[in-house]
Amino acid sequence: MTQHGLLIDYEFCTGCHSCEMACKVEKGFKEGEWGIKLAEIGPWKLDEDRWEWDYLPMPTQRCDLCQDRIDAGKVPACVHHCQSLVMEFGPIEELAKKVTKPRMVLYSVQ
Repeated sequence: MTQHGLLIDYEFCTGCHSCEMACKVEKGFKEGEWGIKLAEIGPWKLDEDRWEWDYLPMPTQRCDLCQDRIDAGKVPACVHHCQSLVMEFGPIEELAKKVTKPRMVLYSVQ
């Protein structure tokens, strides 16, 4: 059986929270419950003209990669609704080959 994962390219995440809201609606999570949660890191000043300010969507332990959607031939809700197109769903082996930058992270769920 193929294990699937979620590849996220943090370099281009805009912090729009679409992944969070799509997951929350899809799964019916209540306030304070998340399947994927956006962490905001920064802002902090690097030097005179540059700042570091990142958004990191992170699947929580409630995430099952929308197994019901996968079973229906669809992608997870977070991937479907990602406004910046920084999330990709697929077999772990294929996604691992696409990790080519330092700000890319591959998640899997058990």
